[in-house]
Order: sequence, then structure tokens, then C-alpha cells
Amino acid sequence: MSEDLLALFRKTGALLDGHFILRSGLHSREYFQCALLLQHTEIAAKVCKSLADRLREFDCDTVISPALGGIIVGQEVGRSLGKRHIFVEKGDGRLVLRRGFQISPGEKFIVVEDVVTRGGRVQETIDIVRDHSGIVSCVGVIVDRSGQAKPDFGCPFVSLVEMNVENFSAENLPPDLAKIPAVKPGSK
Repeated sequence: MSEDLLALFRKTGALLDGHFILRSGLHSREYFQCALLLQHTEIAAKVCKSLADRLREFDCDTVISPALGGIIVGQEVGRSLGKRHIFVEKGDGRLVLRRGFQISPGEKFIVVEDVVTRGGRVQETIDIVRDHSGIVSCVGVIVDRSGQAKPDFGCPFVSLVEMNVENFSAENLPPDLAKIPAVKPGSK
């Protein structure tokens, strides 16, 4: 699936080249704009079903995702697994559970996201589940671009594509990248 998926990213214009500032604050030459891929509902259904198929073996009552990028992924994975989907969103500068969503003690969750670099938003989501005495069975993402710095979420971590994409701190940009104006195309 990973070569087919990369071809879909390219075909839909969702794999961008340039100088990007990621949500993590790191800089990169490549950016996965999953919204451009997932705007095509038939592609979203197919890609997220593939992710759901890899997650079926994990015990789950509910799928949870961080807004904004994870909402479509979470909805489609939840549909494929026949489970409810809830999401966390920004509030007071961090992710919070809102809109009347409830997490019951002992409820089992799969956390899904579109792209992970460092995994900060996924970890925030895991922390919210655990703070409500829920259980995280697994994390599933479309693209894992963490490379050697793979995050340890304390549970299995499944992805459709693993990319070893170079990331740079703002203080350590290579000269060619420093010459290109940086853009921040992702969520605020």
C-alpha cells in the first residue's frame, strides 16, 4: 500500500516540496497536506479503510483523534471499524475534550491521526484518554514521518507509510533551505 499511497499523494498534489515549518516547529523540505488527499471522499474511504484493516486486531470501543487533521481519518476509521468516533480540539492553548464527548473509565480507544513527526498532538490525545481513566490500545496514522526519532506512545504504533524525511531546527537549516521562504501550511 505504501507505494500506491505515495502515488495518490503525488496525484492529488498532497505531497508538497519547498520549505515548510511543521506543527512541531521543525523545518522540512517535504510536507504531507493530507487535506488535499482526503478531500476526495472515495480516496479518503479507501485509505482510511486500509488503516482500519491494520487496526482491527486491537481491542477498541471508540476511535479518537486530534482536530483538525485527524477528524476525517478518525471518522472514516471509525466507520470502517463500526465504532463511534470522537475528537479533541484546541481550547486554552492545548487539546481538550469538548462538545459533550465522554470517556468512560475502562473504555478502550484507538487514537488516529493523519501525519506524525514528533507525535505531540497524539501524545496530548493519549494523555486526555488516560486522564479520564480510558485505555489506549493503539495509535494509527496514515503517514509516520518520524524516522529514527519514532515516538514511544506506550502502545503499538501502526502506519500506512513510514517516511524518513529530514527535519531541521530553525537554528540548523541547511544553506539551500535557508534561501527559500518558509511557509506553515498546517493547522494553527
